[in-house]
Amino acid sequence: MEVENKEIQYDNFTWIDIHKPNKENLDAIAKKFKLDYFQIIDSLEIGHLPKFEKHKEYNFLILRAFTADSEGRITNVNELSNKIAFFYNDKKIITIHRGNFHFLNNLPSTFNNPEELLIRVIQEMIVSFDEPSRRLSDKVDDIEKTIFLKGNSKISLEDLYFHKSQTRITKKLLQIMQNVINQVEVSDKSKSALQDIKDKILSLILSYDEVSEDSNNLLNTYLSVNAQKNNDVMKLLTIFSAFFLPLTFIAGIYGMNFENMPELTWRAGYFLTLGVMTIVAIIIYVWFKRKRII
Repeated sequence: MEVENKEIQYDNFTWIDIHKPNKENLDAIAKKFKLDYFQIIDSLEIGHLPKFEKHKEYNFLILRAFTADSEGRITNVNELSNKIAFFYNDKKIITIHRGNFHFLNNLPSTFNNPEELLIRVIQEMIVSFDEPSRRLSDKVDDIEKTIFLKGNSKISLEDLYFHKSQTRITKKLLQIMQNVINQVEVSDKSKSALQDIKDKILSLILSYDEVSEDSNNLLNTYLSVNAQKNNDVMKLLTIFSAFFLPLTFIAGIYGMNFENMPELTWRAGYFLTLGVMTIVAIIIYVWFKRKRII
């Protein structure tokens, strides 16, 4: 895999972007700019969670952006997102990432310092969670309509599980990112922009929390509706059994054909038996009606 390095010289600082890094390339970067070995290892680790560390010569930051396919069945953070590692000070900023982030190629060229570039990239990464939030919320509404208005024959319990799983994982990731971003220190000039990021991530957490709660309620509703349908089927079978059990008992008695059964010689025995069976059925029906079972 070929490493893609991009170095952009701004008026007051340098931005070095490293795409698809390997160990040798990062070792050279670390040696050149005196970066910490363990932080380089963290930059290479695919599933590393967001973190922030202050170093004597620079700050180290890892954040993750949403990159999953809209129809993907997500079960972990790696499937949900990709990370960008930042090494920055007041003279340069180094970004390291494996995934393709289109917003990195469409940034303006008017940044005055690394801090402004850092905040812009963080904004783009946080915004990447916005559309998935709306999509998950719309999915909840669609499933709810299907359950209550169209029946649940087209609802997949597996789809509900993955929907709930994606919401839960995203919410936890955003909470970790919120904690990390709260540790980032910026100059007074950039505090307002950083506060906007904090407000946005809080809004997203609340949104995903609402979707998560709706997903749990939806799953419980789905199971309740299915249980109610099963109960209705069992109720129907019980009613049929209550009607036919005594009738089957009478039919079984007179189907034994023993010689000493006087009813077999009755001329009207057949009609009397049918009459008794009809009366029994009527009595059962009236009892069910009075008990409001049917």
